[in-house]
Amino acid sequence: MTSPDTLICFTNCLLPQEDGSLVERDLWIDEASGIILDAQKTFYTRTERPNRIVDIGGNILSPGFLDIQINGAYGFDFSVYNNDDESYRQGLQMIAERIVETGVTSYTQKKSIYPKLLSLLKPFSTPTSATLLGWHAEGPFIDLTKRGAHVSAYILPAVDGFKSFENVYGPENLVDSNAWTVSDHVGPAVRLITAAPEVLGVMTALDELTKRGIVFSMGHSIATTEVATAAVQHGARLITHLFNAMPPLHHRDPSIIGLLGASPYLSPPNPPTLQLTETLPTSELPGTRVVDSPVEQGEFPSQASPKSFQDSGIVSPERKNTVLNGVYLPFNHPTKKQSRYSLHHEKGQIADMAFERPYYGLILDGIHCHPNAVRLAYSSHPEGCILVTDAMKILDPNIKDGVYEWRDGQKLVKEGEKLYIEGTTTLAGSVVTLDHCVRNLSRFTGCSLGEAIKCATYNPAKCLGIENKKGTLRPGAHADLVVIDRQGVILSTWVRGTKVWSKEI
Repeated sequence: MTSPDTLICFTNCLLPQEDGSLVERDLWIDEASGIILDAQKTFYTRTERPNRIVDIGGNILSPGFLDIQINGAYGFDFSVYNNDDESYRQGLQMIAERIVETGVTSYTQKKSIYPKLLSLLKPFSTPTSATLLGWHAEGPFIDLTKRGAHVSAYILPAVDGFKSFENVYGPENLVDSNAWTVSDHVGPAVRLITAAPEVLGVMTALDELTKRGIVFSMGHSIATTEVATAAVQHGARLITHLFNAMPPLHHRDPSIIGLLGASPYLSPPNPPTLQLTETLPTSELPGTRVVDSPVEQGEFPSQASPKSFQDSGIVSPERKNTVLNGVYLPFNHPTKKQSRYSLHHEKGQIADMAFERPYYGLILDGIHCHPNAVRLAYSSHPEGCILVTDAMKILDPNIKDGVYEWRDGQKLVKEGEKLYIEGTTTLAGSVVTLDHCVRNLSRFTGCSLGEAIKCATYNPAKCLGIENKKGTLRPGAHADLVVIDRQGVILSTWVRGTKVWSKEI
């Protein structure tokens, strides 16, 4: 039950809507419970009204930002453990309490090492901190040639399918998260996994991961268009840092990037994945036939030759015309012809077997993605855009350019917004803040500030399936709020109805 003493009315403000628009409207919250209220129901049904009025001064009152890919900040690295649990927890809390100055009120940690830290990375928050929603596991099931700053010695195939994921992350950290709510701060450590769908065994694990409510993201991958499409059909919901650590866009095989332009009217889903304990000649597999010469265009759904799939990394030359560890060959096809779909007649209608394009993360520091590429991506699929920082330990709005210690004897070089491994040209995450990414999206694409805010609030929340509690201003959602001026600069941050940071004037 609310009390007039704990009700707050934010007035003279612009509220971002889930369609990217901004509307002039008051917002009521209950400071005691930290929940956004339905103002009409509270006033007319409960006959209560706020005793405290907060004038926003015509600025924007936004949901708090969500960063679903961050490696560390303010001198602390999530991947470094010095045999001191308490020190590690203090580092997590320090980041959670300081990152609110960038407008972030929720985030997932990105990790590249696993066993010991799993128990330390479960969701948590303090009364004055951002909420840690869990762990974004990036690796080890990635492609070696697209490893980026990942250490090659740690990269693995998933030879036993889903069992390999359990062996690496721990069965207790891959429990069903569908019933988990962000209000209780308990649940699985792993909320999101980045892997390459073409890597041995990964595709066979996709259905089980999806069933458990764990978001699967394609990244650090050389997947062909067919493989990437199949991954989405099996539940992949996200693309990790679009354009980076993946093949460039090619007009004959647009690969992962091409999913942004995928037609909703695809052919029927591919045949179910065959579970094999050994490889067999295609002549012995149901619904297939041996192909020894290039396939004529249009003969098979893939419109490609067997050799093209050898080159993709799915089939080794000595095992062509096989199904490898349960991953089907895209040029295998059912012997029975599928019925033809009826095309839509009106604009806006979709076919019965609609293909849902995945969300995609963008690092908008102006280094990882050229503004023109950003505009192409956003114009193709604005509803899927999610802004991420991929920030490293030296993320700090006040840090200066220079050389900084990283890990394993390596050093990072910061030059403005650019961050790379010393002695190389390899980018190593970023030092950009999420509020800066919001401003850059509006500058790069010409979208409105409200539309850019959506990509740091509602879109990531919806991708994680928590849009009823985070990233939104719906009644019943957490009162995690950010006051933003008309230029996109953060003025203050509120967590669960309490102001935790404000800009010094």
